[in-house]
Amino acid sequence: MSDVAASQTTTETGAGHGISFGEAFRVWLRIALLSFGGPAGQIAVMHRILVEEKNWISESRFLHALNYCMLLPGPEAQQLATYIGWLLHRTAGGIMAGGLFILPGVICIMALSYIYAAFGNVGMVEALFFGLKAAVLAIVIQAVVRVGKRALRNRIMIGLAASAFVAIFFFNVPFPVIIITAGVIGYAGAKAGRPEFAAIEHGGGKNAAAIDDMLGDELPEHVRPSIPRALRVSTVWLLLWLVPVGALLIVFGQANVFSQIALFFSKMAMVTFGGAYAVLAYVAQQAVEHYHWVQPREMLDGLGMAETTPGPLIMVLQFVGFMAAYRDPGMLSPMLAGTLGGLLATWVTFTPCFLWIFLGAPFIETMRGNKGLAGALTAITAAVVGVILNLSIWFALHTVFRDTMPVRSFGLSFDMPVLSSVDIPALMLAIAAATAIFRFNIGMLTVLAGSCAAGIVLRLSGVI
Repeated sequence: MSDVAASQTTTETGAGHGISFGEAFRVWLRIALLSFGGPAGQIAVMHRILVEEKNWISESRFLHALNYCMLLPGPEAQQLATYIGWLLHRTAGGIMAGGLFILPGVICIMALSYIYAAFGNVGMVEALFFGLKAAVLAIVIQAVVRVGKRALRNRIMIGLAASAFVAIFFFNVPFPVIIITAGVIGYAGAKAGRPEFAAIEHGGGKNAAAIDDMLGDELPEHVRPSIPRALRVSTVWLLLWLVPVGALLIVFGQANVFSQIALFFSKMAMVTFGGAYAVLAYVAQQAVEHYHWVQPREMLDGLGMAETTPGPLIMVLQFVGFMAAYRDPGMLSPMLAGTLGGLLATWVTFTPCFLWIFLGAPFIETMRGNKGLAGALTAITAAVVGVILNLSIWFALHTVFRDTMPVRSFGLSFDMPVLSSVDIPALMLAIAAATAIFRFNIGMLTVLAGSCAAGIVLRLSGVI
């Protein structure tokens, strides 16, 4: 029986850990619509809904899956959604969760691309998202606090998190180096019997415990790895990914803009380690200087769209693909060419993400009880807290300050905020959102809606 068919059978018979496919669809759609603020904010939303609110998955399994996704190329939050969806409802669940995670972003970026190409600005939309960014900043900070409380259980874990933050924020140490180093330290510590590196055991609640018990000792068939299954998964997803690329090259040749989009963004899908922030500088350089698809200001506008709409920040690649084909439409109308170019960039960027999860997740799940691996992933979890803190500060700098000053001396490599460029309205909105969340425990939707309304009011009143 195929994974998809088995998933349907599981759902129809009422298994699937008591979570129906329809209920899962509604929850994943809700997560997708709330997934603002880059990976830190998106992981915060998933953690809050899946672990704390719904109790669908335990803390330890959530972090185990997150650690694996952090090691992969591509957007870790989208891959985490795919992983958990697969864990709960097999391949169909993974496709649903991962697909829904990017769908709102695809629609929003495409709509904004139409407006941008036709009118050259998206001012009122940016005003709407101005307030939203302030609320997202508070949610991101909340994620750091909550994950940190659970992962940083002793001085060694705190030290790893602090070291990871200093390395990536102040010295721009490559993300894979940080994660690999933490993994080696954790593996060695666990093998040496150090209790600080023991796996996190506490879970999100009753349902989460049931999931852990069911999938821990008696793994369902779809969680058990096998070589035949791995070959089937690889064949299907490689064909879905590469056949369109090969067809474009054969039909149009390498000089065609659609062939260039397919090749370039397929390459990006394989090297985007460390999240979108780590690769966007290279993408911007190539799109502006080599391919001349967009102007520098347009690249920044596209990044602003991606930062303030649902879905992964890497969705900016859809905007780049849209503008590339829009300006070189061939025999097509510019808008149609732009639409196809944007969708093509999205396809070759995200299809490999499903390959990495469906191929590797079964092997990762079967190794959850391995002491050495558990120690490695526990240490990586601590390092990831430092990385999320880095992303949070990066997001704060670009939300609260209009300008930053690069510091590049004595081995340091970071952006320092220009204090005179503080954005007072953004700062006040962020403080208000943080107060609502931390002090009064107001719901996320209420805070987000209030912040959006505040952004519109500020624009209409001429403050921003």
